[in-house]
Amino acid sequence: MPTRQISYAQALSEALHEEMARDPDVFLMGEDVASGDGATGGVSRGLLDRFGPERVRNTPISESAIIGSALGAALTGSRPVAELMFMDLICVAMDQIANQVAKVNYMFGGKAKAALVIRTPGGAGVGAAAQHSQNLEAWLVHTPGLVVVQPSTPYDAKGLLKTAIRDDNPIFFVEHKALYPVKGPVPTEEYLIPLGVADVKRKGRDVTIVATAKMVHHALSAADKLAQEGVEVEVIDPRTINPLDVDTIAESVRRTHRLIVVTEDCRTGSFASEVAATLGELVFDYLEAPITRVAAEDVPIPANVKLEAEAIPQEKDILAAVRQMFGLSG
Repeated sequence: MPTRQISYAQALSEALHEEMARDPDVFLMGEDVASGDGATGGVSRGLLDRFGPERVRNTPISESAIIGSALGAALTGSRPVAELMFMDLICVAMDQIANQVAKVNYMFGGKAKAALVIRTPGGAGVGAAAQHSQNLEAWLVHTPGLVVVQPSTPYDAKGLLKTAIRDDNPIFFVEHKALYPVKGPVPTEEYLIPLGVADVKRKGRDVTIVATAKMVHHALSAADKLAQEGVEVEVIDPRTINPLDVDTIAESVRRTHRLIVVTEDCRTGSFASEVAATLGELVFDYLEAPITRVAAEDVPIPANVKLEAEAIPQEKDILAAVRQMFGLSG
């Protein structure tokens, strides 16, 4: 397929343009999504002009109302894409998310269909302070009934969002706000990426690193440096964190015999902890070193950018974890 370099935000925007053109039941709703600048990350830019106010709807500043309305629309046959301006705001809407959206398909035996996507930017690294920098995906993974997607590249973002919009399950689509300007290759032709399938971003023989979102980029950069020290790192991006592609990770660890899990979330109760526990049960006999987690400190994210950088994992932290595992100095 012919490709070009576009940003993560542009890739998401293309997915919305294409899916709204393909299916008249798809519509976008959220705070400022009908504004000229395209709201969060500029993702919705141009949608209002193309599809009109019936399908690109600004909402009140009420996250609970946004999610409740989206669920109601889905139950009556529409396929809403609801945007929450910050991931932290799921706290306001958690009753709708956990007690309604996640439960409908099960409680009605599939006779009611909650086909909706909730998009939201998470993550730190942009100085947005404690209430707007959290990684709360572990909350979502802990809620049965939700599919949780967390892409790291423009290619994955577009292909996964298109798939999510077509899926009949409620899907939480977590976009890292620091990745919106990051560019990467994206085909000009249509493509879909299946949910629940991890991607091996880099092949390696010595240690497996499982990383999500922005941490994938840190892991790949660290892997390049470690290759110069004779350590070949395999980097796996789950892409969908619930359901998790355990088979791909386990197969990798059986070859490398070592596992490091990297998350921007704080360590306690994190998604990294879940991956470590699950793989510990499955591949214990293959491990030549304890499974290691590289995670944020268990602190609110500081507003000061220097302190923020100390609180969340950086490339240097991944390098240190690998070198310690192999007894290397550096």
